[in-house]
Amino acid sequence: MPAWSHPEHGSKEDVWSLVAFIRDDHTGALLEVLTEFAVRGVNLTRIESRPTGELLGRYCFSVDCEGHLADARVGDALAALHRICADVRYLGSYPRAGAAQNKPLPPGRDDTAFAAAADWVRSLGGG
Repeated sequence: MPAWSHPEHGSKEDVWSLVAFIRDDHTGALLEVLTEFAVRGVNLTRIESRPTGELLGRYCFSVDCEGHLADARVGDALAALHRICADVRYLGSYPRAGAAQNKPLPPGRDDTAFAAAADWVRSLGGG
């Protein structure tokens, strides 16, 4: 059984778990959730769909992801889910098995790239 940790603890070699509740039943709802992870290079290690029991067509997705909330791309993915989902519940994180086998991120998806992009947007005069 994994030892769960609080978001401020752990390492960038964690797996973190959440439940994303879809706002409404529509074509592409799961794709919208998955896209938020894919465009940021966040690897999913598990995903399950479950009916919420509220109404027919209301689903939630239980997801495990690699990374840590301190990673800009992970925090950004979580913030994006908060925008598009009815609810997102962070369940915690635990050390990833085989953490020493750290895979390189695709170009443009590390914290330095996120910081540079944020600086560029600020330089446009938007704040």
